[in-house]
Amino acid sequence: MSTEADFTAAADEELDRAMTLGWKELAKLTPWGDTFEGFTPEGRDVCFERSYLWEAETGGDIRVEVTVYEARAYEDGVRHTRIIEKTPHALGAGDGSNP
Repeated sequence: MSTEADFTAAADEELDRAMTLGWKELAKLTPWGDTFEGFTPEGRDVCFERSYLWEAETGGDIRVEVTVYEARAYEDGVRHTRIIEKTPHALGAGDGSNP
């Protein structure tokens, strides 16, 4: 597997985990982010950067970003983004779903 494909797979897995919280839970924490070390599916030693940011305005949709990179080469990493929309369902359910 190429490095890019490996980083993409790692970013997709981490983004899936990052999306398990619903809007209601994340709104309490946003904006927030962290960086931690881990391994890609192919065993490469990488850094994971996860961010929860307001997409346009405070209290609106939440942009979830995950970047996977080698510590020596941030600019060569892979970044994936998804949006958790602020919807009536997201406000009431809190079940981690992303309608």
